Amino acid sequence: MLDRLGSSLKDALKKLAGRNVVDRAAVEELVRDLQRALIQSDVNVRLVMQLSQAIKTRAIEEQPPKGTNVREHVLRIVYQELVRLVGSAGEVKLEPQVILMAGLQGSGKTTTTAKLARYFQRKGLKAGVICADTFRPGAYHQLQTLCSRINISCYGDPEEKDALKIVKEGLSASSGTEVVIIDTQGRHALETELIQEIIDINAIARARHRWLVIDAALGQQAAEQARRFHEAIHIDGVIITKMDGTAKGGGALSAVAETGSGIVFIGAGETIEDLERFEPDGFISRLLGMGDLRALVERAGETISTGELDVNAMLRGKFTLRDMYKQLEALNRMGPLKQIMSMLPLGNIELPQDAYDITSTKMQRYRVIMDSMTATELDDPAVIGSSRIHRIAIGAGATMEEVRELLKYHKMMKRALKGVRGGPGKATMQRLMKKFGGA
Repeated sequence: MLDRLGSSLKDALKKLAGRNVVDRAAVEELVRDLQRALIQSDVNVRLVMQLSQAIKTRAIEEQPPKGTNVREHVLRIVYQELVRLVGSAGEVKLEPQVILMAGLQGSGKTTTTAKLARYFQRKGLKAGVICADTFRPGAYHQLQTLCSRINISCYGDPEEKDALKIVKEGLSASSGTEVVIIDTQGRHALETELIQEIIDINAIARARHRWLVIDAALGQQAAEQARRFHEAIHIDGVIITKMDGTAKGGGALSAVAETGSGIVFIGAGETIEDLERFEPDGFISRLLGMGDLRALVERAGETISTGELDVNAMLRGKFTLRDMYKQLEALNRMGPLKQIMSMLPLGNIELPQDAYDITSTKMQRYRVIMDSMTATELDDPAVIGSSRIHRIAIGAGATMEEVRELLKYHKMMKRALKGVRGGPGKATMQRLMKKFGGA
């Protein structure tokens, strides 16, 4: 959903490139394209029409600020109105707290509980989880398996059917844990028994936050679920999952925002790292190809040591194979490469899907291939012709196609990263360079 919506929004704005004057006809064409993109993403038609009218009125009536061209002015208006559409973010504080997770069965609540524990762990807090889901067979074992991979404590008893007892004992066992996350049971509907159990657990746990996990596939129906849970336990934040797997994600985002329940996180992937703090301005900025350098700085600060990531090497014209491998190693530790690249202001540069398919196995193959190259080849890949490719492939025990794939990938990354230098967010990029040792 995010890829399709982002591409559609950027395509609509491309039509303004090079225009010195944006007349009513151009604005109306832009608005029609935006309407089509948002409605295809299941955003409520009434909200789309409100947004369209606001963009149309402002684009025609407002004068561009001094030093801003017409395209930048309209882009700014679209950005501001989209941020208003998705609403404000829910509160997330890095301090000791108990968080109660609620949601229907199949929403991804258990997986999200582990992802959330990982988020607080990355922030330097000791996190632990309690499995109070006594309804779904295998719930405890699933949560325990996920938590064991990231060294997070998981309390539960698959033989015990009293969820309140598990929570009481889990809280006692969690002494010294700063963030305790309680995974509750989900059902196929909002049954009275389920709601009462969550109310009782909330009373015992004295939860600081009660966060509702909603599957993005619900689309506009997400609003009704958020309202009904809020009436029962006063939901103060929503996590929307599976944003990468449905065309209805835009509907879920806008529907939840309309209820006034702040969105705290969005999930768009299956790995333990695929949970992102929802910041409306950064989220919309990335959809429009403007990047989110603030989030990039924050993510780098959590995982990369000072001097380890040479941002200047990523952006300068001479980007060698050595540079590429070093930066890929660092970027992979920051999370999914696709997510990290979306934080860079690439503008209209579109990377193909296979650009993000850099697994640990492929990284190892790249290292073996590069070990078969000479120093000259590593520093200047342009010298590598057919005969050199053949020699490198034999030395690495690889195919010539694999060597070409590595060279093609390097060329693609070099082109994309060069496009960032001097682009939007220049001041933030300079801060990133300074923080991580770039020249």
